[in-house]
Amino acid sequence: MLLNGVGSLQVMANLVIKKKNEVFLQIECDPHVAHELSDEFTFDVPGAKFMPQYRSKYWDGKIRLYNINKGEIYVGLLDKVASFCKRYDYKFEFEDSKYYGLPYDETDKISREGVKDYMTAISKYKPRDYQIDGVCDALKRNRRLIISPTGSGKSLMIYSITRYHAETGRDTLIIVPTTSLVEQMYKDFVEYGWDVEKFCHKIYAGKDLISPKKVIISTWQSIYKLPKKWFHRFDVVIGDEAHQFKSKSLVSIMTKMYDTKYRYGFTGTLDGTQTHKWVLEGLFGPSYKIINTAELQEAGYLAKLKIKVLLLRHEGQVFDTYQDEIEYLIGHEKRNRFIRNLALDLKGNTLILFSRVATHGQILYDLINTNERPVFFVHGGVDAEDREEVRAITEQENDAIIIASYGTFSTGINIKRLHNIVFASPSKSRIRTLQSIGRVLRKGSGKVEATLYDVADDCKKGSKQNYTLNHLIERIKYYNEEKFSYEIIQIKI
Repeated sequence: MLLNGVGSLQVMANLVIKKKNEVFLQIECDPHVAHELSDEFTFDVPGAKFMPQYRSKYWDGKIRLYNINKGEIYVGLLDKVASFCKRYDYKFEFEDSKYYGLPYDETDKISREGVKDYMTAISKYKPRDYQIDGVCDALKRNRRLIISPTGSGKSLMIYSITRYHAETGRDTLIIVPTTSLVEQMYKDFVEYGWDVEKFCHKIYAGKDLISPKKVIISTWQSIYKLPKKWFHRFDVVIGDEAHQFKSKSLVSIMTKMYDTKYRYGFTGTLDGTQTHKWVLEGLFGPSYKIINTAELQEAGYLAKLKIKVLLLRHEGQVFDTYQDEIEYLIGHEKRNRFIRNLALDLKGNTLILFSRVATHGQILYDLINTNERPVFFVHGGVDAEDREEVRAITEQENDAIIIASYGTFSTGINIKRLHNIVFASPSKSRIRTLQSIGRVLRKGSGKVEATLYDVADDCKKGSKQNYTLNHLIERIKYYNEEKFSYEIIQIKI
């Protein structure tokens, strides 16, 4: 059966779209239309010119979401194909796939009231309105990229979707970026009231890759090299911290899951580029932003945030490269002592984030660890059990200091009793900045407000601005987008 995209079976279609499997659509069209599609879904990768593959001329620095040779495009980009057709006045038809059905698939068996009752029944925590909306939307449409900021309760939504599918007999694969998050999600499911020993199996280094249990919670690093047949059992895939799924390894996992009908991605932050958004929507489905940070703060679900930009004024100088500037800053004795004094003067539990373990993190730890306060040093070489111990200790402390790399603590670690966060290393990444801020927004006992100290550097000489000062300008854009209030305090160093 053919269904016409404009409601008429008599009009000859320019594109015939068929669901090849649960990953790809097959598009049949004339060559000139195919080339127009290719142009529509081809993007320049930001920063490609700095990548080895580009420099060695193995890659042209572009990402192509439509394979012109195979006529394939991700199922999740169907709405983008429809928009393309509307803009160019092309007619399209859907060809029914005997096994995979039509590209558009939505159930009428899910109602908001039913989802509300279900979420209330399966957890001791009362679901919030936006959580009900998010779960309802996901279950009705079978595939979704759900955008909801840190502290919004993504784990309860993931739990509700997972349990629903488990109780309908479906096998679910939950993919997270770190071992810590495997353990945290497992503990969250326990806290919500599920018999996880019966239903859930954890996979990371040293764990069995085979289990008959309905739900597998795994790091992507543990499974991305496994053959396609390992993934065939799963009816549902859920990607937590889905903004990371643009990487080649994670894309590989998603494209191996040909028969996985139900696909849900959860993230608090996208990088702001169309490319990133379309890649993730292609893998998971159209995006749905259920709430923003300002709304959560206004409703009292998150702590209020103060941002103090501490702009350190250096003697004017010009750096030949970004690398030269970074080495100057992280090795700057007065700058490091400023961070030390700031950390020791702050009241409450404080998280200091840095980029480089040996050349910056270790220096800061040696300066700050004076036995005046409990001080912890966390980086990629610290195993998951020790990180969890640091988190648990901090929840019981009042004046602990955690010196941690962005990679280990900017994503997914939940410490409710965290009062201050310090950006000790410059960054222009939207994801890193907002994910890091999310660490300090959770409300804890007696905590209603948190403070971010953004340590920045002004080394400009004449009209020549230094690299990291431009990075600060980018971060301020993010603060404005999120409606965070901030003040800039200039300090001569």
